[in-house]
Order: sequence, then structure tokens, then C-alpha cells
Amino acid sequence: MKDINRGYYSFGKGLGDALIAQNHNRFKFTYYLFKNNPYTFGPAVDILYLRKSHRFFFPARNKFDVVHFSDQTCRLRPDKVNAKKIMTIHDMNKVHLKFSKPNRIKIYVEKLRKRIARCDKIVAISQFVANDVLQYFPEAAGKVSVIYNGADKLIVPENHQPAFCPQGPFLFTIGLLSVQKGFHLLPALLKGNDFELVISGIETPHKQKIIEEAEKYDCLSRLHITGPVSDDDKAWYYKNCSAFVFPSIAEGFGLPVIEAMHFGKPVFLSKYTSLPEVGGDAAYYFDNFDPSHMQSVFAEGMNDYNERQPQKAIMAQADKFSWEKAAHGYMALYDECLRQMFSINALINV
Repeated sequence: MKDINRGYYSFGKGLGDALIAQNHNRFKFTYYLFKNNPYTFGPAVDILYLRKSHRFFFPARNKFDVVHFSDQTCRLRPDKVNAKKIMTIHDMNKVHLKFSKPNRIKIYVEKLRKRIARCDKIVAISQFVANDVLQYFPEAAGKVSVIYNGADKLIVPENHQPAFCPQGPFLFTIGLLSVQKGFHLLPALLKGNDFELVISGIETPHKQKIIEEAEKYDCLSRLHITGPVSDDDKAWYYKNCSAFVFPSIAEGFGLPVIEAMHFGKPVFLSKYTSLPEVGGDAAYYFDNFDPSHMQSVFAEGMNDYNERQPQKAIMAQADKFSWEKAAHGYMALYDECLRQMFSINALINV
């Protein structure tokens, strides 16, 4: 949770708060955090801070009954603790994107294989990720389950104005400006209309490709790349946009999609990876990235949305995903691990 603009931060804060709210003295929680974590969860849980020396020796290795590694990077290695162990896997994008050399991908897969082998339960944040895990690690069958992420219902403060305010109807998207997010495909959607396009998120050199595409479609004056934005600004963009567009090819879940759908907005997604699970029948999908196809899907989708006014159905789809549901799923898994541990101990004592 080092960076508030990253998905791991949203996951840690959302699930961490929900576990506290749903706990009702059921478990004694200790959260393992970076020393300068932007969010500390208040006094409701004990805090244990990460140290570099924990790579070699973890003093609290025998303190806990269950340890939940909240992502597959495992800043604390599974072999450093003696407990029932659960690991959440958010994605295996590295094997899909193939930006790394084959030997680096092989090292990544083998490292993940070892971590999976050392854990008692594996949680995938979507069925797509679960299928990936079972494809690459069939030996994990029997200990993999799916617990979907939640999404906060963002609220726009009264009279709030974002740092940048579009002057007319606009499309919105948010995320790291990387190749796999597909934001360079979006200027094509501005052809033949007066929409502006607002893209928020951490900038990378790929920004230049987005600008070049806007120049190609003669809409550079309607392209606005804001960089990272506050939660209030983000909520304002969701609430006031005409549509949310997200042609990503590598998503373990797709949190921004749910955030937009909470506002009843039409969402236009790629049909790849986990996005159809999140958008369900309430979203519009790009089957491919041919500009004419995307333009057709967008035009037809906006006409359908304006005619049917399906805001309630869209918000109902978003309501399927909540941090409360996620917390209940994880706590049930904690209970299962504890029951298994106590059963083993009872047999040993007999």
C-alpha cells in the first residue's frame, strides 16, 4: 500500500477496513505495513512494520495461527512464517503481455510456483485469474477459490470542482498510462462527435503514443491527460462523464469499471481477461480494436443507453461486488484454516 494511485492500495484499504467492520471480535488482527504507509487503519488492529531484515528472519514467525499474504509479491515470504497460509493472486499479466524475455517469464512462473506450494489456500480475485493459476499450476487444484474484490461507492462533495474541468460532454478513463490499458485506442472514439476525452492516472512514456493518435484523428484539443487525481476529482469525473471507456487487455479484476457503474454510467470494455465477469450483461464490449469496430460499438451503445436508460441495471451489476462480501469470504477462509489446524493438533495430541 505504498502508493495511493495503485490497485494494491485500493485493495488493502478496502479489504482492511471491511475486515475490521465485519470482525465483531471474531479474530485478533495484526496488519503488516510499510513504515510510511499512507493509511494506518486506526486503533482497531495491531500494526507490525516491514523491515528489510524480515527477508532473512521474521521474529514473529510463530506468533500467528493464520497469515494472509494479500498479493503475490509477498513482501514477507511464506517460508518465513509457521502458520496456515493464504495468498491472494491478483493477476498473472506477465505471462500474457510478454514484455519480458522468455527466461524472465520462466523465472517469474517458477517463483510463483514455490510461493503457491508453501500456502494452504490460494484466492484469485476473478475466475479468469483462477483459470490462469490452474493452467500454469495444475498441482494447486483443490486449494484455489475465487473471492471478488469490492469497490467503494464514491461520493462527490457538494460544489466540488476538479483541478481540470471539461467544457463539454466527455468520456473518462483512469489507470496507469501503459500499453496494456489501451488508452491509445480511445482517440478514435472522438471521430464524428464533439466529445472530449479525459484520461487520469500515472503517466509513462506511452503518453506520447496517445497524443500521436489524437493528432491522427484531429482531436488533440479535446484530449486531456490529467496525471494522478484525488478521489474527489475521480468521483466527479465518474459522475459527470457521458461514458466510461476501458479497452484494457490485462486486468485481474477491473476496479474502475465498478466505480463507474456505481454511478449508472455506460461502460465500454474490451472483452478480454476478467472484464466480462465484472461488466456482465450491463456493459458494452469491444470484440477487437479495429477503429471502425470500436466506433460502431460506441455509437450503438450510446444510442442504446440513451433509449433504454438502464442505469438501475448497471448499478445493480456494480452492487454484486462489495468489500463487505469480500471480507465475509476471506473470514470464512480464515475459519476453515483454523478448523483444519485445530483438527490436526487434536489428532497429534491423541
